[in-house]
Amino acid sequence: MSDNEERVEVVRGVQTLWKTEDWWAVWMAFIVIGIALYCYYTGNVPALKTLAVSAPGKWTSWDQVVAYFQKNWIGYIVNYLFWAVVFTISSKILGFRVRTFLPSFTFVYLVSIAIFVIAANKVVHNYNLEPPILAVILGLILSNVFRFPKWMDDGFRVEYYIKTGIVLLGATLPFTLIYMAGPYVIAQAATVAITAFLLIYFVGQKLGLDKRTASVLGAGAAVCGVSASIAMAAAVRAKKEDYVFGIAAVIIAAIIAIFLIPAIAMSIQMHPGEAGAWIGTSEFADAAGFAAAEWYGEWYASHVSPTITVDGVTADTHELTIWAYTLMKVIGRDIWIGLWAFIMAIVSTTRWETEESGVRPSPMEIWWRFPKFVIGFLIASAVMTAVTVSVDPYTYMHVMKPNLIGPIKTMRTWTFIFTFFSIGMTTRFREFVKFGARPWAAFFIGATVVVILGYILSHYVFGPIAWQKLPLWAPRV
Repeated sequence: MSDNEERVEVVRGVQTLWKTEDWWAVWMAFIVIGIALYCYYTGNVPALKTLAVSAPGKWTSWDQVVAYFQKNWIGYIVNYLFWAVVFTISSKILGFRVRTFLPSFTFVYLVSIAIFVIAANKVVHNYNLEPPILAVILGLILSNVFRFPKWMDDGFRVEYYIKTGIVLLGATLPFTLIYMAGPYVIAQAATVAITAFLLIYFVGQKLGLDKRTASVLGAGAAVCGVSASIAMAAAVRAKKEDYVFGIAAVIIAAIIAIFLIPAIAMSIQMHPGEAGAWIGTSEFADAAGFAAAEWYGEWYASHVSPTITVDGVTADTHELTIWAYTLMKVIGRDIWIGLWAFIMAIVSTTRWETEESGVRPSPMEIWWRFPKFVIGFLIASAVMTAVTVSVDPYTYMHVMKPNLIGPIKTMRTWTFIFTFFSIGMTTRFREFVKFGARPWAAFFIGATVVVILGYILSHYVFGPIAWQKLPLWAPRV
């Protein structure tokens, strides 16, 4: 990771509102949310979609790519200027060098466009290389093959980008979706999140890992990979190396699961709802899980049946897989980011540090230590809940989701691409080896249990009563 991310500056009082990266991530995200709400309610959705320019559709020839950019080039200029201006201003206030940050960020942005284009190629898409996964692979290759000047690290702001993305993630998860998901989704997600975290934490302790390292690994497997690892590291004041390893383990496990889970599901022609739930329960990164769900949904639709009917209701099997995955992973499990960070911030402050120093810290220390971007995540979710609670499910799905939630999600995707590419650009292959065997063993023991438990819960426990049914959220044909 870059030298900038190794700096620890203790800022207390009102200055934290503009002198810390955590709060700037919140302000950044709420600027996006505010623009989205303004454009949606003033009927200026085209302008919003220009800012939140999306990736190209699947393409097979360069003529299609050229035609796409001829139509959407203004959107990319607007999008770049937005990110460049707000990131540069905030970086200046935070003490980073503008003269090095801006050209480095421009490099990150241009490569991100290339990643979107490459990932949209039909051949690449068929191999399930979603943009975030492709971003980290490309970053690792570039950083380990070529030597880049040290000043470019100023633009590889892993934590800043992911914190902003986490707050935007909250905006795409209004609490009304949790209600729509129902108690079965919450029960299954809670079972996995608690089991995986505690298992990896205690196995890690038995293997001699530091408790902060074990908690970061547990969060990475139990919740949302990269996001949860960084959130947990901030909450318990873990070392930089802890979340570097957590990210590495999550990425490797996620890539394995992309191919493993759909292959097993195909071999038994698993119900698309159950398969989506299993992927959502057992995958370790949102992008990887979506790729796996997309792959299985397409396979089931073409090899078994494009639709499925239950109690007179017919649904698209491809979409059903994706929706079941979304409910389990993006809604059911990802909300645990804030819960685990809050719980472990209290444990770390009131117990671990008291035992280590012999001095009981002030209760306010919990507030200073707690990652503020997690608060932003919860506030963003609450705001969007207030916005969506008054509309019926049909209006939400067909009007609000594509015209308000969708653009926010696209902007979130940009931050995730910046994050994953920066992870690759600031990580060396030798860092994967230096951790030794114990953390790898702890993580993959837990990961194996997660996959097995996910199958049991999705197929045997909740499958007959939930995933084989077509509740309110099912995509009708």
